[in-house]
Amino acid sequence: MVTSRVETRAKELVFVLEDEADVARIICGTLKQFDFETEHFSHGHEILRRITRKMPAICLVDLGLPDLDGLEVLRQLQESGTATIVLTGRGDVTDRVLGLELGADDYIVKPFAPRELVARISCVLRRLQKSTSIGSHNVAHFSGWTFDVDAHRLISPEGEHVSLSRAETQLLELFARAPNRVLTRAYILDVTGGAPTFDRTIDVRVSRLRQKLESDPQNPRILRTVYGSGYLFTSTVRWTKAH
Repeated sequence: MVTSRVETRAKELVFVLEDEADVARIICGTLKQFDFETEHFSHGHEILRRITRKMPAICLVDLGLPDLDGLEVLRQLQESGTATIVLTGRGDVTDRVLGLELGADDYIVKPFAPRELVARISCVLRRLQKSTSIGSHNVAHFSGWTFDVDAHRLISPEGEHVSLSRAETQLLELFARAPNRVLTRAYILDVTGGAPTFDRTIDVRVSRLRQKLESDPQNPRILRTVYGSGYLFTSTVRWTKAH
């Protein structure tokens, strides 16, 4: 079942940032078996230089690097617009929160099953494809904000441009397409295809969105918590086509 899903993603390019040669060999070998192309990097500066010349479908990022801070590398990769999965031996919740706050699309802690990694990659890529093919009406207007799904961008009521990560874009689109409806954490995880790597995944991403959307994130007006249930997007939304 995993094989058939992955084969629909044939020959997509995956950048693998992993400083342990044996682990990198296993990852790249497994991905090639499932018809992915791979490029391996053992240092952060190598992948950052390469991504200025070639854009992958997704990057696997090990946070424990010999040259640069893995979280800073992740941040710069996110700014380039690529999808990312954090792949690391760090199991500390703080590291997971930071990775998600920086916009990682998923987070996998070593040791991991290679086929699970393939399934996670395929899941992220399917979500991205689905997000970009929902329809031609891909600009949302709500509470003075303009949300351009394809550009991963918000424009504030004051005209300020606010960049969004892929994960943030996907989550905000989910809320904007279901306004005034309570969405549970379980539902959000199910629809977005996210794996519950730890129970604060959705909370962290919602908090990140609030920092960008709300004038007072501690007392949100647009994206509210319904205690014991989930989250409620309270604004009326109007969808238009991008110019």
